[in-house]
Amino acid sequence: MSRKFTPKVVTANALLEGDVVYLTADDTWTRDHAQAELIEDEAHAQIRLVDASARANEIVGAYLADAVAGENGPEPVHFREAFRTRGPSNYAHGKQAEG
Repeated sequence: MSRKFTPKVVTANALLEGDVVYLTADDTWTRDHAQAELIEDEAHAQIRLVDASARANEIVGAYLADAVAGENGPEPVHFREAFRTRGPSNYAHGKQAEG
């Protein structure tokens, strides 16, 4: 018996800045996890990942990350993904300075 599919978001790193980015439903990249497209179908998730991976002039390291529907949009499930939403940990700038 196969496992139930866990919803996903497509995430990667912006090629030039290195920031964590998420693919939105309208095929743009956002730095806000809550604006990411929450994909609830396994086949659709694989298609979105292939499409994202082909955009090598914009991003690197695209992969599917587990997420759940939250009050304001998708929320990360795992510690690693929650950590990535906060930005670099070695100095306070960007997302960390704002928080």
